[in-house]
Amino acid sequence: MDQIQHSDQSTKLMSLIEELYPINRSITGDGVRKSLAILKQHVPLEIHEIPTGTKVLDWEVPKEWNVREAWVKNSKGEKIIDFSVSNLHLLNYSVPVHKEVDLSELKKHLFTLPDHPTWIPYRTSYYNENWGFCLAHNDYVKLKEDRYEVFIDSELSNGHLTYGEFYHPGESEEEFLFVTHICHPSLANDNLTGMSVAAQLGALLNTKSTRYSYRILFLPVTIGAITWLSLNEDRLDRIKFGLVLSLLGDKGPFHYKKSRRGDALIDTIVETYFQNSDVESELLEFSPYGYDERQFCSPGFNLPVGRLTRALHGEFPEYHTSADDLTFIDQKKLIESFEVISAIITMAENDRTFLNTNPKGEPQLGRRGLFKQIGGQHNTKEFQMALLWVLNLSDGENSLVDIAKKSGLDFYIINMATQALLAVNLLREVELIK
Repeated sequence: MDQIQHSDQSTKLMSLIEELYPINRSITGDGVRKSLAILKQHVPLEIHEIPTGTKVLDWEVPKEWNVREAWVKNSKGEKIIDFSVSNLHLLNYSVPVHKEVDLSELKKHLFTLPDHPTWIPYRTSYYNENWGFCLAHNDYVKLKEDRYEVFIDSELSNGHLTYGEFYHPGESEEEFLFVTHICHPSLANDNLTGMSVAAQLGALLNTKSTRYSYRILFLPVTIGAITWLSLNEDRLDRIKFGLVLSLLGDKGPFHYKKSRRGDALIDTIVETYFQNSDVESELLEFSPYGYDERQFCSPGFNLPVGRLTRALHGEFPEYHTSADDLTFIDQKKLIESFEVISAIITMAENDRTFLNTNPKGEPQLGRRGLFKQIGGQHNTKEFQMALLWVLNLSDGENSLVDIAKKSGLDFYIINMATQALLAVNLLREVELIK
């Protein structure tokens, strides 16, 4: 597949984030459905509904949660906390409540951030029935002894867990899997950026002829991944590469967390790309904590799935707070994230293994017109070195990604040199036994 073109992606990425931002999402419910319906306008999705109570590995699909209204009023009838103002105000998965409480009882159900007194925290209670509200600490300290009316018009009932799935068939049934979580309410970087980037990647891939097949999963975190894995165990051996996408719009450097295997091809591709590019990045070893890479890399599956983010979850102040709003996203960094993932796809698509057909000594490149070609290149020295590296390491053992990693040259130049050598029959492709 040719290098993905994305000149107009920045506007598309941000407008989708802005459209999704106001929606109240959780691990189940109508907010997820509404979000997937919007995403489906950009990328063809199959929507799956898995009933409450379905056994999925060691878990069970939970009850579905929906909320219509939630607030706290003082004795004057004034709303002091209101879900309609910010969906972060309500403890996610709060049970229905309508009662009067005194201040001491109310405070048992309130959550704040004293270190950031103007921000509203995001809190959940998915698997422990509870109710609560989140508010700015500055508002919390203003609360007085009073009788407060608490009203949460929510519903926890048998329903469904909903997720979206995009599939693009390629020449091979081997798959590149992307996973992004869709369960957070009005948090922009976490994870509307992942949702938007994944949707635009899918839309673009859908117009391309590709070597590999592509699957993009829009899942509620943890339970969604576990559900999908449980329902698809019979085809997991098709997954050749995988990336969990999140936190792609902040100003931080890229962080790539390796798969549990540590030496999977996706690990080599991403490491090689960052090694030979000028984007700021850091490689992380696998750990069983984080996003859904820990489900795909659990020992019973051990799939070649890494995780790509910019900031690290839980390690920037705005994480899981109202400060993770639309203004927190840097559009230049967002489009850079899209470009990096596009480059990783391009490397995967073009990575092949070759044999030098004239391996004894260095072939005479001038007689084959390659010196003339070299003279016309913008990066003459790099291209010449790429020709030599490809010829030397094309022994049936090293793929183009391996050559890029060992040479320190950009994969694009390695691939360009490969095409030039193929044109003069100095290389032949090796079909590796899978």
